[in-house]
Amino acid sequence: MEEVVVGIDIGGTNTTIGIVSKAGRVLAKDGLRTKQYPEIADFITAATNIINHQIANIRNDIPNLTLKGIGVGAPNGNPYRGTIENAPNLSWKGIVPLAEMLHKSLKVPCKLTNDAKAAALGEQQFGAAKGMKDFLVITLGTGLGSGIVANGSLIYGFDGFAGELGHVIVVPNGRLCGCGRHGCLETYVSATGLVSTFKELNPKATEAHDARKIAEMAQEGDKTAIEAYRLTGEMLGFALANSVAYTSPEAIFLFGGLIRAGEILFKPTRESFEKQLLNNYKGHIHIHPSALHESDAAVLGAASIIWKG
Repeated sequence: MEEVVVGIDIGGTNTTIGIVSKAGRVLAKDGLRTKQYPEIADFITAATNIINHQIANIRNDIPNLTLKGIGVGAPNGNPYRGTIENAPNLSWKGIVPLAEMLHKSLKVPCKLTNDAKAAALGEQQFGAAKGMKDFLVITLGTGLGSGIVANGSLIYGFDGFAGELGHVIVVPNGRLCGCGRHGCLETYVSATGLVSTFKELNPKATEAHDARKIAEMAQEGDKTAIEAYRLTGEMLGFALANSVAYTSPEAIFLFGGLIRAGEILFKPTRESFEKQLLNNYKGHIHIHPSALHESDAAVLGAASIIWKG
């Protein structure tokens, strides 16, 4: 008998569904457009059809295949209740009992967590944090997500939503955040934050720029783009140094589209981090890129919810 797990990564635009072995091999991967399913029941039906098709195809090569369970990474995922709760970027409003619905549809256990926390589990199970008991994973995409692992376990807090480093206020009365407050870290350190910083540095620019374009410009030597990355890294290093004071991690891992800029982001981040650290931490905590391949990381992270147990 060979056990596999379904990993589902739900995003506001796209959902990725993969079948993952215990060794971390992605045996099949498919997806659907989340926004095409404004009714959650229709989404569950579509996801179930994809999973059943994937399993049937793999059984052609592995007849003794057994589905152990389903792990889901989702925005505003509550691991205690298996629900997605008031996710602003999803069309399913209110509290959605997603884990229960998938369990009823596929008749196997289903667990759910926040997408960034799933990334931390994936790094621990299959990536560079293997064997570590205390570390942070920071996801740098449209926003900033974080997973804090302490003594081998994710920190969820009383209500399941602990560890939101992206919503620590770093600039009082600063930029408006999607959460409704002003000055949250993710408004400065994220793809969205980078674009805002670039626009502030270059207010006369007539061409629209996204984070990918700014990264290309920085790599080509554009001074404004490089400065935007420097300021972004400086703010990230500052926030990470503060987080060390109350988490004392062995290492910190960065993941997401923003890190494609490489040392253009990592250098100012590490310099700011080291400068702001308490003396007893200096030189002991390192910031690394995630070791997971970006195209599979979300599915591996979601699957890790089940493999970790």
